[in-house]
Amino acid sequence: MTGEATVAEHERVDRRKLRGQRRRAQIIEATLTIVLRDGATGVTHRSVAKEAGITTSLTLYYFATLDDLLVAALTSVTEEYTLRIRRIIDSEDDPLDGLACLIAESADSGRERALAERELSTLAARRPTLRPVARRWRDNVAELARTQTDDPDVVETLVALTDGLCAAILLGGHEADPGHIRTVLHKTLSKASP
Repeated sequence: MTGEATVAEHERVDRRKLRGQRRRAQIIEATLTIVLRDGATGVTHRSVAKEAGITTSLTLYYFATLDDLLVAALTSVTEEYTLRIRRIIDSEDDPLDGLACLIAESADSGRERALAERELSTLAARRPTLRPVARRWRDNVAELARTQTDDPDVVETLVALTDGLCAAILLGGHEADPGHIRTVLHKTLSKASP
């Protein structure tokens, strides 16, 4: 009986763990929905609980502070970008082409995630706990840029350019054609290199 009891206990723990992971993901998605709809200032434990259809005490159980909640939401967005950029770097394809496609997605299929990332990254200027996560996009782009050049000034220029291109696309004032974006990235890289 002891062996059966141990197996049953492990199964209960696994189910609780899975339920907890799902609840966390539900709360994070509700947070991102609020960020998109109302901006980061609209995020409170109460508003997230209402959006998720759960009690406020549950949001506090999983995320004790508002900063914990915001960090988790920003992390969920930046992890996706980190994985995408990692794949671009590790592939045999042209990294600038992959980066251009990723940036162009801010105009359509990736717009909501890009808006949430931008909103929360801007909030990081006022909330130090968000800063390390907010820097991930820039750090990832810098890593990609270093596959093209070892000049730190050129890397910094390319990072600033990608940041600006994303902002321009989100504001609707810049062409979101991947070919055009790749040309701009390539020209900047070639002009900045000695």
